[in-house]
Amino acid sequence: MTTTIPAKDVAALRARTGAGMMDCRNALAETNGDMEKAVDLLRTKGIARGEKRAGRSASEGLIASYVHFNGKIGVLVELSCETDFVARTEDFQGLARDLALHVASADPLAVTIDDLPGDVVERERAIFRAQAAESGKPEKIWDKMVEGKLRKFYEERVLLEQRFVKDDKQTVGQLVKAVSGKVGENVVVRRFVRFSLGNG
Repeated sequence: MTTTIPAKDVAALRARTGAGMMDCRNALAETNGDMEKAVDLLRTKGIARGEKRAGRSASEGLIASYVHFNGKIGVLVELSCETDFVARTEDFQGLARDLALHVASADPLAVTIDDLPGDVVERERAIFRAQAAESGKPEKIWDKMVEGKLRKFYEERVLLEQRFVKDDKQTVGQLVKAVSGKVGENVVVRRFVRFSLGNG
């Protein structure tokens, strides 16, 4: 019996690895549709080329907006791609709208972990370290505890690490990569701003 591999999974794997469609389909079939194992398999075979589109310039795109129905939360998101043609597609525009809605709902602090201000990360790290010290657990595992809590903090407050509000089976980063694979271009979330009434 042959496993049927959904085209969207093939596209998502292609976006992540830069491997050809047939290589991606075969890798997914060989790993029974397990995305992470398929990535590892392609890397082992030397087929994956990492973030293949990362070097290409994404200078086109659009700014999407969302205002919550009560008029108290508003969001602007800048989403970039390589060509005006892709910027006009429903896939790209739908992603931009979804991202604006997500930012309104999930209130991230930054697009990527690297975009987080250093003082914010250090403040959280200090709090988590103090919590580890209070926990009564051996000091040798405090660093591991702190890193675990930091990872959770990133998943809760960094846009590309957050679970997508309309489908919590994937992160926002995975959603962006899937659309990138579908449209065949580098798709980049540049920045966002979230306005909340009364919070200057």
